[in-house]
Amino acid sequence: MNWPSVGVVIPTRNRPELVRKAIAAVREQDYPGSLKVLVVYDQTEPDYLLASTEGVPVLVLTNWRTSGLAGARNTGILALDTDYVAFCDDDDSWLPDKLRRQVAALTAEPDAEMATCAIEVEFEGKCTPRLAGRARVTVDELARSRMSMLHSSSFLLRRDAFAADAVGLVAEDAPGSQNEDWDLLLRAARRAPIVHLDEPLVRVLWGRSSHYAYEYATKISSLRWMMQRHPEISGCRPGAARVYGQLACWSAATGNRSQAWKFSKEAVRANWREPRTAIALAAMTGAVKVENVLSALHKRGRGI
Repeated sequence: MNWPSVGVVIPTRNRPELVRKAIAAVREQDYPGSLKVLVVYDQTEPDYLLASTEGVPVLVLTNWRTSGLAGARNTGILALDTDYVAFCDDDDSWLPDKLRRQVAALTAEPDAEMATCAIEVEFEGKCTPRLAGRARVTVDELARSRMSMLHSSSFLLRRDAFAADAVGLVAEDAPGSQNEDWDLLLRAARRAPIVHLDEPLVRVLWGRSSHYAYEYATKISSLRWMMQRHPEISGCRPGAARVYGQLACWSAATGNRSQAWKFSKEAVRANWREPRTAIALAAMTGAVKVENVLSALHKRGRGI
């Protein structure tokens, strides 16, 4: 096989120890083709000592586009000339055969533009695998569920997929750079099903190290942005109920009971069995705290 060249974009901000682990895991890939790493610093001073020309080269850049995760990723994408582009968050790490197996799977599907793989979630020292149970992912499935096992650190795309007349770049207008990964998945799946390796080849770290774990107002804004941007979600009753249930939970967490009640009613109208509605209602009455529910779910590798 003539292995294509791959560039890996690692956005980072104020996590020096974690980003070193992420870089090391990429450089230790058993990938036979040409490989390079671009570390993009966002809203913080870059550490140029991470740059290297030995073995797998590492380049260090500063985000020159919109501040945030999306702009940092696009800075890396536009600086690459490789055949394929992969993402890895600075608090995650890859298994050694992740890239080789993923590239082989995507190369075998000439009409596909994007590939993902399953993950294992690490939370408080415990690892939980998250599988999708399928080898292809369609836009209808992504409208029904975010499918969180399709994590951004597993994304691999053909370089030309980022052209304006194809999938396009990462959406920099996503509020707080949240849900930009779900948006990219939906845009790619509209064009062709996403190739998925249903084995956990990426370890994702959950916890308070996340920049977005408890930014409830931003979560609300980004979900409403997704509903406006993707009619497939509101057109899928279980998918709409899921998002309204999340909006209700995040609203309850901020103390906005009237908004939480409004979103809870929308969730029930779409799907009365949506479990997030019960969480939101319990949070509104003070019976539970959303943070405690999140912690319990994270221990099982899941979220709200």
